Amino acid sequence: MNTYTICIFTENTIGLLNRITIIFTRRRVNIESLTVSETERKGISRFTIVIKHESREAVEKLVRQIRKIVEVLAVFGYLNEDIVYNEIALYKIATPLGARPLDIETINKEYKAWVKYWGLDYVVIEKAGSEKEIFEFFSYIKPHGILEFVRSGRVAVGKTEKGLVEYLPEAEWEYYL
Repeated sequence: MNTYTICIFTENTIGLLNRITIIFTRRRVNIESLTVSETERKGISRFTIVIKHESREAVEKLVRQIRKIVEVLAVFGYLNEDIVYNEIALYKIATPLGARPLDIETINKEYKAWVKYWGLDYVVIEKAGSEKEIFEFFSYIKPHGILEFVRSGRVAVGKTEKGLVEYLPEAEWEYYL
C-alpha cells in the first residue's frame, strides 16, 4: 500500500467537507488523516487528506472526481517523496511525587520535543515530526504514564517551485496577522 497525500484548494463553503468525504466513502477509501485550514488567500481553504491505497489509478480517479465539485479550485495528489510534511502531537504525562523524573535533556535533544505546560501532577509535551517519529517518542514516554495523547492530521506542501499563486493568480492576496 502506498501513502498518498491529496491537497485540495476550495472556496470556503458550508457543507463542502461532507461533499468531499462522501467521495471517499462511496469508493470505500479510508481517510487516515484530514486537516482543513484557511490558506494565505482570504476565502480559500486547503484540505490535506492522507489515504493508503494499492492502486495509483484509483487515486487518480478519486482526484478527478473531486475536481468536479464546483467549489474546488485545484487538487493535487502526492506520494510522500513529492512533499514536505509534518504532524504535531501532544502528550499529557503523569508526574506524581516519587515517580521517576522525566529526562528533559533527552526529550529536547534526542526527540526534539518540548514541554508546553508544567502542572503539579502532569506535564504536556509537544512533538512535531513524521508519524514514525511521533510514535517512537510515544514508545519512549509511555513508561511514565500517558494520561492523554492527541495527534494532528498531516500538513504538507509540494516540493515544486510553484505555489498557490501560480494556480490561482486572479484572486487577491490578503494575508492574515
